[in-house]
Amino acid sequence: MNILEKAKVLADAGRYDSCGPKGCEVRVLAGLGGIYHAKAEHKTCRLFKTLMDNNCSFDCKYCQNASGCENKKASYTPEELATLFNYLHKHFKVDGLFLSSSVAGDPDEVTERMIEAVRIIRQKYGFNGYVHFKVLPGTSYELIKRAAELATRLSINIEAPNETILEELSSCKDYKTDILRRQEWISELNLPGGQTTQVIVNDMATDEEILRMLDREYKKFDLRRVYFSAFKPIKGTPLENEKPCPLHRQNLLYKVDFLMRVYGYKIEEFKLIMEGGMLPYEDPKLALAKATFDSPIDINEASYEELVRIPGIGPKAARRIIESKGKITSYRELKGLGVWVKRAKPFIEVNGKKQTMLKLMN
Repeated sequence: MNILEKAKVLADAGRYDSCGPKGCEVRVLAGLGGIYHAKAEHKTCRLFKTLMDNNCSFDCKYCQNASGCENKKASYTPEELATLFNYLHKHFKVDGLFLSSSVAGDPDEVTERMIEAVRIIRQKYGFNGYVHFKVLPGTSYELIKRAAELATRLSINIEAPNETILEELSSCKDYKTDILRRQEWISELNLPGGQTTQVIVNDMATDEEILRMLDREYKKFDLRRVYFSAFKPIKGTPLENEKPCPLHRQNLLYKVDFLMRVYGYKIEEFKLIMEGGMLPYEDPKLALAKATFDSPIDINEASYEELVRIPGIGPKAARRIIESKGKITSYRELKGLGVWVKRAKPFIEVNGKKQTMLKLMN
């Protein structure tokens, strides 16, 4: 199998590792998949996403690369992957690498090959850009440390919100030892891009269970972010006949994650709008505002914490409102400060003017 054939197989095999909400836009290059537009360190990055090897000894029930699944197998040598990436970087403006792998036997063996590929890319080809390195469950501390010296960001997929659900998905991974312990090691390494993780969203867990995991991960491991992957049944896997997870559920979790990371919302707040541990099929910020605001808030007297909980007002606009020191007299002024006035109107009072609250209109 030549390097282009390997690239097609391994880029396709790596498409389930998420690099952004709602999926990223794939750019196909002469039949080669795996080129994505993604956000990397606050800028748009043209990312080459691939596996090092898709031979796997693990039995994850959702994965097309799992042991026993019939699919085309391939693996790179470190020099092959480095050469391919250098070519894509020079000729097709690929400026980032997202490298993962299946676990073919010993996780340390394939991790060493991944590290060597990145070392060649850095040292031989002089690439100084973004590298996202996926840590494999069970990888040794020394190899994780070596990977951290070369990568911009490390991550290990947590896959499930708790140990019980992971045991249902795979018999080969120990939740506390293979994953949580590795996350703790990564959190101590002070990478420029920090660490992230990814969780599969399916019917085995409620939204509340996923949000509890989210809260724990951010607090304990100082994650930059969590990615969500809506479950899709794959032909040939043990879960091929299960129902797919609706994409809107994945997207709701991304919205809640954003509210927690950027706006400072607490997990307890979302319990107000949950039923049976599930979020309503509605924008969570709007749903919370309707559930908690009894009357419109005077825009000139509101605190920052109150302002960011008003639909249509984000952190930047909230700070600008605070800086205006109570001098806002019109909706036009609010618009100039970055407020989405149409969304905010039912929840605010400006210069004595207020609109009927949404929950009174329903």
